[in-house]
Amino acid sequence: MRLGLSLGYSGPTFTLPLPLIVEAERLGFHSVWAAEAYGSDAVTPVAFAAARTERIHLGTAIMQMPARTPAMTAMTAATLDHLSGGRFLLGLGASGPQVVEGWHGQPYGKPLGRAREYVAIVRAIWQREKPLEHRGEHYQIPYAGPDASGLGKPLKSILHSRADIPIYLAAIGPKNVALAGEIADGWLPVFFSPDRMDLYRAALDRGFARAGGRKSRAAFDIAPTVPIALGHDLAACRNLMKPQLALYIGGMGARGRNFYNDLACRYGYEAAARTIQDLYLDGKKAEAEAAVPDALVDEVTLCGARERIRDRLAAYQEAGVTTLICRTSQPGTIRMMAELGA
Repeated sequence: MRLGLSLGYSGPTFTLPLPLIVEAERLGFHSVWAAEAYGSDAVTPVAFAAARTERIHLGTAIMQMPARTPAMTAMTAATLDHLSGGRFLLGLGASGPQVVEGWHGQPYGKPLGRAREYVAIVRAIWQREKPLEHRGEHYQIPYAGPDASGLGKPLKSILHSRADIPIYLAAIGPKNVALAGEIADGWLPVFFSPDRMDLYRAALDRGFARAGGRKSRAAFDIAPTVPIALGHDLAACRNLMKPQLALYIGGMGARGRNFYNDLACRYGYEAAARTIQDLYLDGKKAEAEAAVPDALVDEVTLCGARERIRDRLAAYQEAGVTTLICRTSQPGTIRMMAELGA
């Protein structure tokens, strides 16, 4: 099981933890990953990290598809891959309706269909087999709408890039997980519980089957981001994890349309998920955080003393995780993970 390092996304300020990234590379970490929500972007941090490292892979977890045209994403990925010496990993995600429509001003629409077309266009640009043309429900290239100038023409990328830059899809719902298995090289789950791999395995297998024999679990990277809190006070470590869980389960979406709340329900925490959401949306954030079950924290994070974390890692290995992306800002924690041989 390889190790990655998650840089996350910004709060009110953003500083890239270059010493932590350099230490992760020294320790043999496979990759470093940056995210974006509606503050810092995911591309600039990995570009900055590329200039200060030599071996570690550089991933986006994730670049929001509604924020960029497929061509812009293909150009960005190819440029970063060239400048980093072939180290770039393209992680993509649909985001959610609140961000897509409320921040990017784009219709949320049908994210599964959009992702399928998006990935196909990106790959076609990298392959450079012919000038780009695409006629789909979500993208028309060249554009041929009623307000088109009529001057658009199929183009082929000037830059010759790797045709097989790895593409990862962020997914937690069954249909999206199946799509990742079908069209991507890897899967980026959040709040992943290795104890619930049975909920995901069938979806991945459906995706592999749809790929017509071109895909298998053996060549597919399962790469969850796992928050880590190292310390002897287990309760204190758990409490460090609860604010983010409460934010996502309670506040990242509306009642009836919150993918993270749905995930907690699929894990068997229906009552707690409902309570967390009600409290969070009523402005009672501290109470929402207190309502996050310890058992849920233990399922989706690595908390506590070194020995406890060491024992818990076996579950991730048994679930078939191939890259464990560590979310931590502590050098001692990444050193521990490297020593544990995760």
